[in-house]
Amino acid sequence: MRIFIGKIFLICVLLICLCGCSRTQDKVTVKFATWGSQSELEILVPVLQEFEEKYPSIHVELMHIPQNYFPKIHLLFASNTPPDVIFLNNLYLPIYANAGVLDPIENIDTKDYDSRSLQALSWNGVLYAIPRDLSNMVIFYNKDLFDKNSVPYPTKDWTFTDFLEIAQKLTKNGVYGISFEEDPIYYLPYLMSEGGGILSDDLSKEIIQEKSSQNGLKFYSDLRKKYHVAPKTEEIASATIAQMFLQEKIAMQLSGRWLVPKYRAEAKFDWDIVNFPKGSVGSIVPMDASGWAISKNSKHKAEARLLTDYLSSRNSIEKFTKSGLIVPARLDVANSKYFLDDKKPKNSRVFLEVAKTSKPTPISVNYQEITDNLSKYLEKVFN
Repeated sequence: MRIFIGKIFLICVLLICLCGCSRTQDKVTVKFATWGSQSELEILVPVLQEFEEKYPSIHVELMHIPQNYFPKIHLLFASNTPPDVIFLNNLYLPIYANAGVLDPIENIDTKDYDSRSLQALSWNGVLYAIPRDLSNMVIFYNKDLFDKNSVPYPTKDWTFTDFLEIAQKLTKNGVYGISFEEDPIYYLPYLMSEGGGILSDDLSKEIIQEKSSQNGLKFYSDLRKKYHVAPKTEEIASATIAQMFLQEKIAMQLSGRWLVPKYRAEAKFDWDIVNFPKGSVGSIVPMDASGWAISKNSKHKAEARLLTDYLSSRNSIEKFTKSGLIVPARLDVANSKYFLDDKKPKNSRVFLEVAKTSKPTPISVNYQEITDNLSKYLEKVFN
């Protein structure tokens, strides 16, 4: 009798284990690749946990790739093992969209999003990623250094001439008036505000040698070489421009929203932002965007779409926005207290105003190759 009862108990245990294994096996795993800092992960991971609680049959395998992100994504696609969901930006999206490895995004309410973010994440008129944020450039400025030098704060109507004069007044005693960086994102505002750029809007030709582009390049390079209101390469040394701004060695810095959390936490001085100054055709800065795409070869497209919809929901985007990290592409969040709060910068609305005159960066499939080759030429121009 005891042997019989023991066998019944063993069978029950095995059944329980098998049921548990069955439930585990029934769970769909969605692989999700993204870059991001530790502070960004602290926002993202709880959002993914909430998603799994809402959809208990789905497990999200987070593939965090903090360095060399796109080369590694290239390899995953090349080996036919891409993630189901990929966080992408408009600078690389054309490569994947043109190669036919992304699923078009359909059935999205476009009225919820800034139209330029949708344009930036489209290829040949087809949307390939649901926007998370839009990225544009503004001028961060140290209000204490302006006060110390009795220089009025810049206004939204300032011009390149005003900008140079202000930078000259602030350049003294080891402090430079304006930042200088050689990546395209930092010199494109100067080119675009003069009517130029790297590629034509229809992507048919390079326009860096056209007069409008050269005018913008000359003004930018003169800030460093002729007027010396921006630091030279050897004067920057191993420091980052953000470090120099925090050390009060630079009075104005051209950059984006991604620096706001750092400056909120570390700046020991009063600071704010203003739009980029006006060139001959106005104040025009590049508009970039990031968002979530789905692999065309995903075996779990329905679950992947549930994840991208959850990540791009108002509730999730509010959480990304609270930290100050992003300019949300969702219009309802961009115009809410989560973005327009009372934290620094005081003029957060400037990011939204700048978006109206920003221009999505013209990006071709070989854009990275073009800019890599361009950097060799511009290194001589800037230095």
